[in-house]
Amino acid sequence: MFIPEKIEAIGKEIAIHWNDGTESFYPMELLRAVSPSAENRGETDLLGRVHGGTDQTKFPGVEVTRWQGVGGYAVQFFFSDGHHTGIYSFDYLRDIWGELEKPE
Repeated sequence: MFIPEKIEAIGKEIAIHWNDGTESFYPMELLRAVSPSAENRGETDLLGRVHGGTDQTKFPGVEVTRWQGVGGYAVQFFFSDGHHTGIYSFDYLRDIWGELEKPE
């Protein structure tokens, strides 16, 4: 399992040093856009219908103001626009990083 050893804000990015020695850098606006929260994505009912969520995909100028660990499996980021309900599992963060690293 990949576990962050250190998380820090560097400019407009969040840098994570992982226990496998790799480092990943996440633009803060991107982290806000891909928040796994129900506020962002909506909630799916038993019939598969999605309720709520947002179509907004850009969050210009939004920054991460702080973060905290959740159990031994995730990080919760707090954003300058007041959003803080997304719980980013370590696996989800690695998936985001993998998408960022793909050549276009």
